[in-house]
Amino acid sequence: MSLRDHEIDWLKRWGMYAPERVAIEDYKNQKNYTYQDLWEASQRLAGYLNKMGIVSGDRVASLSHNRVETVILFFALQRLGAILVPINFRLSPSEIEYILQDCEAKFLFYEPQFSGVVKKVISDRLHIANPKSNPSLTCMPYEDLSTSFAESFLGFNGHFETSVMILYTSGTTGFPKGAVLTHKMLFWNSINTSISLNITEYDVTINFAPLFHTGGWNVLLTPFLHRGAKVIFFEKFDPDLVLQVASDKQITLLFGVPTMLNMMAEAKAFTIMDLSKLRSMIVGGEPMSLSLIKTWHAKGVPVRQGFGLTEFGPNCFSLSASDAEVKMGSIGRPNFYIHTKIVDSENREVPVGEIGELLLSGPACMQGYWNNPKATEQALQDGWLHTGDLVKKDSDDYFYVVGRKKEMFISGGENVYPVEVERVLAQHPLIREVAVVGVQDEKWGEVGHAYVALKSNIVLENQSHITDVTKLTADSLELTTFCKEYLASYKIPKYFSFCEDLPKGDSGKINKKVLKSTALNF
Repeated sequence: MSLRDHEIDWLKRWGMYAPERVAIEDYKNQKNYTYQDLWEASQRLAGYLNKMGIVSGDRVASLSHNRVETVILFFALQRLGAILVPINFRLSPSEIEYILQDCEAKFLFYEPQFSGVVKKVISDRLHIANPKSNPSLTCMPYEDLSTSFAESFLGFNGHFETSVMILYTSGTTGFPKGAVLTHKMLFWNSINTSISLNITEYDVTINFAPLFHTGGWNVLLTPFLHRGAKVIFFEKFDPDLVLQVASDKQITLLFGVPTMLNMMAEAKAFTIMDLSKLRSMIVGGEPMSLSLIKTWHAKGVPVRQGFGLTEFGPNCFSLSASDAEVKMGSIGRPNFYIHTKIVDSENREVPVGEIGELLLSGPACMQGYWNNPKATEQALQDGWLHTGDLVKKDSDDYFYVVGRKKEMFISGGENVYPVEVERVLAQHPLIREVAVVGVQDEKWGEVGHAYVALKSNIVLENQSHITDVTKLTADSLELTTFCKEYLASYKIPKYFSFCEDLPKGDSGKINKKVLKSTALNF
């Protein structure tokens, strides 16, 4: 075993260096796991799984809420050289079956509350005629895992280039694709994260992002376990509880998407909880409004915005808290071991200030898409990952996301990037969140349709008779006039719709696919 391969057995190392240090606190069950506990538990579970026939290269799926057992399963599979496939429990049975078929999962571990979904998946499988497309699948609830008498698996079959996890994308452009993550990717993502955030063994965080999403695994969880720090494990996000525990446990770093930060800022506990130990609030997923940034800064909590994706990192860019206001809307600069290019449709680098596609290169890149050579070839070209994200860079080398290539629409022959419009509207003092999509228009080809959610407890001058936000108009809030001050006329949305809340995806980001579908029927 080479030095590199030996260094990826993180739990063994920390089990030796700091065996009594708490690695994970299971908040729901009020149970602590030291690094030695995790190491020994992963060995026992690996021995149990090995007796069940799981070997190197096998895919093992998990269908559950956040639970420490999934983390132990992840490290146990690493010992065997097998691959974890976390599945979004909000998916339909047919969507879950697609993922199980695509990755050819050998085992599925699930929470008992999802037994009905699992039975439906199994029932559907029995009706598939071609057995070659229907590999054998063993399903077992987590509660049936019994390692009490299992003989520990003392070996480690993983290597630096070994696949450890397959994370499936949301599938907004068709069938979901499984990004293959390796030990190498997790290692270098941790290094980039540790350098950017100065993570040490004394840091403490709360992990509430779902484990079927890269944010749940790789923004802070795996970097923290690599650095010997402490993670408090939540089953799901609860704004009041997060604030309470952040105060009581002296949390030093937190990660969330803007929607979560807004929910915490609006919680009653926000004004009374002591967050003085919180060194940074890490924000990703989508741009954060200046007013929300200022709210957290006024609380004394620095906001550090970032950017990444399942296929790379995900900790790729970081904007220091000192620049959060002066460079509002920026994702910052690339992290230490990440190389970037911004290119046009001919793969030529564009000048400073011009918009192009973001390309990334470095050791924190995925191995490719599982069982999808065509998509892999399109994404990975000449050592560069083509992200599909449209960005620009200013003269200080700060990057700005303008939108997705597929989200851009053309109005009257001009390119319109929804994120640019959203960034302006988000500065309106009454707007809590906003999303813009392109819709067909007889005259201009396409125009913008903005969906707006207002801040709670607002008082509208001269609009006291309006009690239903769906009855508001852009004119009533002077949104069109507001946009004219900052945007070219072709960028200003033609339609505005008001709602209590915008639809969210499983990661907490605004679900534009739903809005696009709604807009088509407008």
